[in-house]
Amino acid sequence: MSAKRAIRRYNRTVLALSAVYAATLFAAIYAFNHHLVAGAPGVFVAMLPALPIVGMFAAIARYLIEESDEYVRMLEVRKTLVATGFALSIATIWGFMESFEVVGHVESFYVAVLWFGGLGVGSCVNHFLPPRAA
Repeated sequence: MSAKRAIRRYNRTVLALSAVYAATLFAAIYAFNHHLVAGAPGVFVAMLPALPIVGMFAAIARYLIEESDEYVRMLEVRKTLVATGFALSIATIWGFMESFEVVGHVESFYVAVLWFGGLGVGSCVNHFLPPRAA
């Protein structure tokens, strides 16, 4: 698959999943605020907004596989590694501080938010620290 085609597919997928995420999040908030769901259906409705996020992770993996330009792929892999280290580091530090009751509880889905923010950090790393030649 050509590099341009891979990025176009990735962009279309992420845009579609973003719309699904927004729709399912608003629907779930509405359903719970109006006490329309409980029990097993409530579990299902609560999981719905997470599924498009999982789909975005899969879209990133598929893009990395389909990207034919090795240099661009390497930059994208480095960006995802920075994002992973960024999110896991902050989540681990916060988890220990929370365990020792020096900070309040934060919902665990924010780790994904940190990870997506970490992609921006990874982009900065790629910009300011170009890869070295072998």
